[in-house]
Amino acid sequence: MIHICFIEPRFPTNQRQFIRALSEIGATVSAIGEGSKASLDDDLRRQLTHYEQVTNVCDEQQVLDAVRFIQRHADIDRLEATVEAHIMTTAHVREAAGIPGTSTRTAYLCRDKPAMKEVLRAGGVPCAESTAATTVAEVRAFIERVGYPVILKPRDGAGASGATRVDSDAELGAALRLLGNGRSIAVEEFITGHEGFFDTLTLRGQVVHEFATHYYPNVLEAMRTRWISPQFVTTNRIDQPGYDEVKAMAQKVVTLLGIETSATHMEWFAGAKGLKFSEIGCRPPGVRAWDLYNVANDMDLYREWAMFVAAGRPSQRPSRRLSTGIIALRPDCDGHIRGYDGLEQVREAFGAHLIDWHLPPVGSPTQGVEAGYMANAWVRMKHENYDTLRHMLDLVGRTLKVRAH
Repeated sequence: MIHICFIEPRFPTNQRQFIRALSEIGATVSAIGEGSKASLDDDLRRQLTHYEQVTNVCDEQQVLDAVRFIQRHADIDRLEATVEAHIMTTAHVREAAGIPGTSTRTAYLCRDKPAMKEVLRAGGVPCAESTAATTVAEVRAFIERVGYPVILKPRDGAGASGATRVDSDAELGAALRLLGNGRSIAVEEFITGHEGFFDTLTLRGQVVHEFATHYYPNVLEAMRTRWISPQFVTTNRIDQPGYDEVKAMAQKVVTLLGIETSATHMEWFAGAKGLKFSEIGCRPPGVRAWDLYNVANDMDLYREWAMFVAAGRPSQRPSRRLSTGIIALRPDCDGHIRGYDGLEQVREAFGAHLIDWHLPPVGSPTQGVEAGYMANAWVRMKHENYDTLRHMLDLVGRTLKVRAH
């Protein structure tokens, strides 16, 4: 029986789904995490054959010591991590412990944006202009060549995390101070156009399952503007010819970066300059996007991921039956939730198309706009027609209001 060792099974909450899926297909599952054994719920206690506690799952030596302790009792066939912050540590430990899986090179290239794009440009993948910079002079030299606006972000930041748009010399100094003196950062050309993401399950270097999702509006605007109720919507039209170019780009990126058997999450832009690659993570998407894919395609992606890593083969096919999406509902000010307007109208109008929702109780503290799509209230919906779903999500955003004080 194949033995999978999994990094941090408790948090975030959907980590339990990976353990559940591995257990269901008959794999032996051990785990390394930061909580005590007593913190494991009943399902995890039943599904795990062994658990090792460390104080920090990003500390390579601690994780390596835990892996070697487990290896003294049983061979480990795969060491798996699905959270961005754990990917690099896990790759180093794999190589030190002689366990197959995502290599250190691949993990590094999927995390360091300038290095990632250097490899991809050399391989013919269209990317925004970018560079790594540690000094103001280097940033200014890039701006002189490319022009404003530009995006400054941490080299290893995920998505829009830590990203700052700079439109002028006047804004540049403040933005650089935010990123920290002497820190190496990624500086990128700002591309106008439509933004989306493309997620895959990849087996031995080949994309087997793929899902296309669109942002409304683009992420940087969504995470900076309170009045917007941002959405992302996964399409069931992915097998139409309009997605051929992004599919081909995704496979080329997987090949060039050496991704073998893994989930991936790739961001892209499409505009006047054509389709442009933005970045990739060698992991599943965040914000519980797999939940939307599962509903849309009548499948269990956690179980399918488990089949890929434990059995080396697919077992399901996506139905493409539905489009699904989420709309984030921001409180009208920071403070504490005092109520909701329009809730009953939404339930009456769209009840059959609601997947689930989260409405923090009255009195709950709000979180900042930049905290993300699931930080405050949200609603997730489904429909057979992508355009109809988009219209319904827009109506929810205009109807359901979150009041705070």
